[in-house]
Amino acid sequence: MRIALRQLFLDFLSTIVFVALYSLTGSRALSIGLAIAVGVGQFLFAKLRGRPVDAMQWLALGLVIVFGGASLITQDNRFIMVKPSIIHAAVGIVMLRPGWMDRYLPNEARDNLPEHAALIAGYCWAALMFALAAANLVIALTLPFYVWGWYIAVVPLAAKLAAIGAQYLVMRALVVRRLRARAATGSAAE
Repeated sequence: MRIALRQLFLDFLSTIVFVALYSLTGSRALSIGLAIAVGVGQFLFAKLRGRPVDAMQWLALGLVIVFGGASLITQDNRFIMVKPSIIHAAVGIVMLRPGWMDRYLPNEARDNLPEHAALIAGYCWAALMFALAAANLVIALTLPFYVWGWYIAVVPLAAKLAAIGAQYLVMRALVVRRLRARAATGSAAE
């Protein structure tokens, strides 16, 4: 679970920096600029350390640069408010790709999960992203900026943490069941 939480934190570090800095300073330009710098810095750090950059990291970098830049240029609150819907939908599309979840799973889970468990979990995550995109769109188009600010700072993160917790419990139960079945089969053969 620690691996998944660490990866989730790193994946959303730019967003966390934006929300925290905007809450503290109220400066949209400073918050967006620093969020872009954090996203680029994360990418460069991975490349300099020789780590492979997967599709989710490329997507995050592209979205941070393109949408952050567009937010700076437009200075339009509705665009800024709708942007997370576009991002969640794009992330949901990437999450429809089989195997994306592998980097979030510890080796023991990957080795002992039923064949399609990670695939099904990946599709559940994609569904969550699409639901968050739709909810954000409704809020962005109907409520004022300050309400949206509280929503975007709390609800998506809480939903993702709840999903991580549920996934952890389900996958742990599946791994434990498989390990016990193997142990029972091994002891019966003796």
